[in-house]
Amino acid sequence: MECSAFLPHTTPLSDSTRVRIGYGYGFGSGSLRVFPVRRSSRIGATISVTGSEVAPVSSVNPVYTPTPKDRALRTPHSGYHFDGTARPFFEGWYFKVSIPQCRQSFCFMYSVENPAFPNGMNMFDRSIYGNRFTGVGAQILGADDKYICQFSEKSKNFWGSRHELMLGHTFVPNGDSAPPTDEVVPQEFNKRVLEGFQVTPLWHQGFIRDDGRSNYVETVKTARWEYSTKPVYGWGDVTAKQKSTAGWLAAFPVFEPHWQICMAGGLSTGWIEWDGERFEFENAPSYSEKNWGGGFPRKWYWIQCNVFEGTSSDVALTAAGGLRELSGLSEEFESPSLIGVHHAGRFHEFVPWTGSITWDISPWGYWKMTGENETHLVEIEAITKEAGTPLRAPTIEAGLVTACKDTCYGDLRLHLWEKKYDGSKGKVILDVTSNMAALEVGGGPWFSGWKGKTVSNDLLNQALRAPIDVESFFPITFFKPPGL
Repeated sequence: MECSAFLPHTTPLSDSTRVRIGYGYGFGSGSLRVFPVRRSSRIGATISVTGSEVAPVSSVNPVYTPTPKDRALRTPHSGYHFDGTARPFFEGWYFKVSIPQCRQSFCFMYSVENPAFPNGMNMFDRSIYGNRFTGVGAQILGADDKYICQFSEKSKNFWGSRHELMLGHTFVPNGDSAPPTDEVVPQEFNKRVLEGFQVTPLWHQGFIRDDGRSNYVETVKTARWEYSTKPVYGWGDVTAKQKSTAGWLAAFPVFEPHWQICMAGGLSTGWIEWDGERFEFENAPSYSEKNWGGGFPRKWYWIQCNVFEGTSSDVALTAAGGLRELSGLSEEFESPSLIGVHHAGRFHEFVPWTGSITWDISPWGYWKMTGENETHLVEIEAITKEAGTPLRAPTIEAGLVTACKDTCYGDLRLHLWEKKYDGSKGKVILDVTSNMAALEVGGGPWFSGWKGKTVSNDLLNQALRAPIDVESFFPITFFKPPGL
């Protein structure tokens, strides 16, 4: 593997460091301040521990904006897919902010399991539906790959918008305050919620407390955050209608679980308090995606990065694949995979129904994928020497348990070429590197590496290539299926 161009490991900022730096990475430009804090009991309050007990002067001002009804770059499947039935169901969301100046990332993961039982399952429920795992989880993989998780078996205080990327949960309300059931202004959230979160395409805030169940990994006791986001890429060309990541069939409960990248790239401004430090950032590269369905894949791998060196324009990469059971077919599995590259306002999509993809994934430490479509070729190669952090995922067999391993310190190289008339590599579109790639393997067991190539199903590929816009079937929002 060619690693000579990979970026070196940088030294994390110390507790006493106060910096404001511009950076020249490909995705946006911004600045950072890091300083130690002492937390009070009130959400959002910070006090310097290096001097007098006064709030430090903040250089950032995250501006809250209510979510508009017809926002630009909205992708299909932005909403909450729960249909109110008692079928086995989960939905999970992932939001990431990367701070290139100190080579740190914060990955926020939320999940809800079997919300048809908002107070958990009693003996009567189990006698009818069998044993299910219920609840809401909030996890963060943060600076230095440390971790925090808070979980409740009850989902009665969880809410999600039926058609927009908006959700929240209250673990602990503030006194007798009623937990929010929809997006509220930040001051109202702070007034009503002691421990919990709310997130929209444009705003994200919360405070969680580790519940002590993760003694197998280095944890932090509390985390709080408040930042705004400006979407730059959805999933598609910036001037076109945004795409469903898994094709139009994702509108139906087949081939589960489904997957949607909601924001391939954005710019976030605000602050995060983590393990005694407060990170303030402006225009930090950010990302969001989601999964939903009956359960996670049997086995999967995942690559995501939007911090690159070697380019002056925005670049965002997402690639993944997995082994999932075909709906209605006992012990029959398929291995779907895809690669998506956003660059200079354009979207380069590599999916089985328009081309081919190969993968070579180690149980840990090495990821390689190649893709081909009618016009372009792509190659991704990534490594990590980090041990990785075990993360939880909602599983049918055991609920929210450790099921995958991640790092945000991957070294990655991305190549993108135009194809010549004979299918060979032509003009180089991208040759960029990063030392901040998010890398993951999950499920398994991973007894050995996994190599493969997408196998085309002609009938399915023809169906997915059909230019069907499912949303156009429901011009009246009230009649749209949940989630779409």
